[in-house]
Amino acid sequence: MNEKMKEYGAKGSPIRYMWSRANEDKRENGEDNVFDFTLGNPSVPAPDALNEVLINLLKRKDDVSIHSYTPSSGITETRMAIADHLNKKYKANVSKDRVMVTVGAAASIAIGLNAVLNEGEEVLTFAPHFTEYFPWTEKAGGRLKEVGTNNRFLPDEALLRKAINRDTRVLLINSPNNPTGVFYDEEVIRMLARVLKEKSEEYGKPIYLFSDEPYRELLYVDKPYPFITKYYEYSMVGYSYSKSLSLPGERIGYLLTGENNPEKEELFSAMNGAARSLGFVCASSLFQKALPEVINLTSNIEEYRTNRDILLKGLCDIGYDCIVPEGAFYLFVKSLEEDAVAFAEEATKHHIYVVASDYFGVKGYVRVSYCVGRKTIVGSLAGFRELFDSYRR
Repeated sequence: MNEKMKEYGAKGSPIRYMWSRANEDKRENGEDNVFDFTLGNPSVPAPDALNEVLINLLKRKDDVSIHSYTPSSGITETRMAIADHLNKKYKANVSKDRVMVTVGAAASIAIGLNAVLNEGEEVLTFAPHFTEYFPWTEKAGGRLKEVGTNNRFLPDEALLRKAINRDTRVLLINSPNNPTGVFYDEEVIRMLARVLKEKSEEYGKPIYLFSDEPYRELLYVDKPYPFITKYYEYSMVGYSYSKSLSLPGERIGYLLTGENNPEKEELFSAMNGAARSLGFVCASSLFQKALPEVINLTSNIEEYRTNRDILLKGLCDIGYDCIVPEGAFYLFVKSLEEDAVAFAEEATKHHIYVVASDYFGVKGYVRVSYCVGRKTIVGSLAGFRELFDSYRR
């Protein structure tokens, strides 16, 4: 057996480990008595219009293409719809010829890293970060290196400059961020682009900026989203419709680079080669065909804003110290003891399930995923108060 794969399998995802424990608790004590804040699993339904499009597609009984293979990079009309949408909304300077439809954002990141990384090169990412960046980077032959942030969990220019070296090949960012909910505004993106450009010139090779953007539409501040192809030539964007259209189980997304990338043709060829080597032959034909008709829609994501406001106020009123999330659907809460893993375990005694920040690259916090039913949020507050009081005592 591959020892590294055995190691990954044995460890598993800490998020899904806590999720499985919550499910076991629900079976023993009833769903209404357990408060599961582990997974980033959308709690609002997909738009009715999307379901209608799918039903109409499936009614084409004699159309075998509905479930057929598609071109490896995706259906031309779908790629064109994605590029047109991004150019209209963000002035992104994207061509369909640089868009690859993928099996969700996970595939986008895996493909993108495999396309540009050579053995032993480094991927930098700001901590805290999504847990799976480690296996995706290592599978591509690279090393993931965590870079510290400021006291608001935003990128720090001095720390970034210090972290970059001649082995650095990619800076992988995620905004709005999982697990903190912080948002990288235009000022932050301009700073990242400036530093990467200077360092690329210093080392005589381009350092790529990869933006992982599944939460792009889940933004609660009145600021424009800075689409990175406008700010930095050597950039890639990985996206998923899991959150915006509530389709996590359908695994549909895309990977792209901008028309201003000097390596755009070579990169797109490498993307196709990486997808082939990883076994991502093509994304779902059914959902590729549906996307052009719903490309401008989202689920009712305002529900997440309401959830955020109720949970944030409830926990702060109790006395918890929280990072105010500007996007996504996660609340980063200060642990009531130094060991966040122990604190998360203590929370389970009150039938509350959260994920310790240690697994995201920092200590002292827990991630609370508020993409849950309103009843779960309101019902959990008594348990959160009991947990708080137990530490006070």
